[in-house]
Amino acid sequence: MKIIDVVCSKGFTGFYFDDQRAIKANAVHDGFSYVGQPITPGFTKIRQAGEAVSVTIVLEDGQLAYGDCAAVQYSGAGGRDPLFLADDFIPVIEKEIKPLLVGRELSSFKALAEEVDKLKDNAGKQIHTALRYGLTQAILDAVAKAKHQLMCEVIAEEYHTKVSERPIPIFTQSGDDRYNNVDKMIIKKAEILPHALINNVQEKLGANGELLLEYVEWLKNRIIELRTDEEYTPVLHIDVYGTIGVAFNNDVDRMADYFCRLEKAAAPLKLRIEGPMDMEEREKQVAALAALTAKLHAENINVELVADEWCNTYDDIRIFADKKAGDMLQIKTPDLGGINNIIESVLYCREKGIGAYQGGTCNETDRSAQVSVHIAMATQPVQMLAKPGMGVDEGYMIVYNEMNRILAVRQARK
Repeated sequence: MKIIDVVCSKGFTGFYFDDQRAIKANAVHDGFSYVGQPITPGFTKIRQAGEAVSVTIVLEDGQLAYGDCAAVQYSGAGGRDPLFLADDFIPVIEKEIKPLLVGRELSSFKALAEEVDKLKDNAGKQIHTALRYGLTQAILDAVAKAKHQLMCEVIAEEYHTKVSERPIPIFTQSGDDRYNNVDKMIIKKAEILPHALINNVQEKLGANGELLLEYVEWLKNRIIELRTDEEYTPVLHIDVYGTIGVAFNNDVDRMADYFCRLEKAAAPLKLRIEGPMDMEEREKQVAALAALTAKLHAENINVELVADEWCNTYDDIRIFADKKAGDMLQIKTPDLGGINNIIESVLYCREKGIGAYQGGTCNETDRSAQVSVHIAMATQPVQMLAKPGMGVDEGYMIVYNEMNRILAVRQARK
């Protein structure tokens, strides 16, 4: 089966592009927007609509395969590729990439995805991560349609894995609405919650961590109050964006003492803390997170640490896993470019005995979320993110429903 056409269309994502540099420079909220001048190149406002490029591959028998090119909320920051605007990149696909794909045989996802992931632009630089992300999604769907398989089955066949026969636990994110959104999560029995967006010491963590301790206590009590089944004991997973390191001056002993207090506040629920510190560069981050992880293990403090900052690419993930820098690594799907890298990253974590959290961004699309579910079902990470958006219901619905379609179809075939 061959590709006979590649068609592009402009789309919206499930959230927004935010100029992280401008926000860190004390931009002021104005309703849902911000007041101030953007700093990062490409931005015309501090917060602007998230954009995507939908890629449709036309097969020679008339079938259509889909993938969405999308980038993270804080595009252009932290060494990432520039802001991804559809009008800038649709011509790149149509003029430079489409001619390479039309006429190609859809015999192997892995081979064609790796080829696309390595494509260079006219300046000799690897093409934008968002392009690689969306194009390889569409290629996976196209190969699946050519072979009359589910996307997860193509991955399992080519990477020698087994499609999960059980649901993968779903992690829901609250955004700043960390109280009302928790109620939604509990009502729908989300397995992991709430993310909580603890990104400010004074307002959200507390100078000595007291605000987060209060929140964890509230969270535990709210779950007990609202649950209809005592067996519902979700994992608490909170992203602190390095603020614990800021509050405790990255002192491992002081941080360990604080984690002991957090563990007691969460008990009997299991607690994960994402991004406890940010050391501003990869090597220092790996060393600090590995030291803190080892300290918690030695002290039998049962709080799992999740790596986020500076753990972006497949190479980063291998380094963090090798050094045991964290109990779990977030695999931020759009930052890895081709989805072949996501597959390899999850499998590498599993090989090394490190928890794999197949994450992503609120700023993705329904399509990229659906494809991500197939990757998770074929590679079996510890958890996957409900996405896109920050409203809980929509992202959870998309991921949950796609996963259960896979389970139901495969069960019906038996």
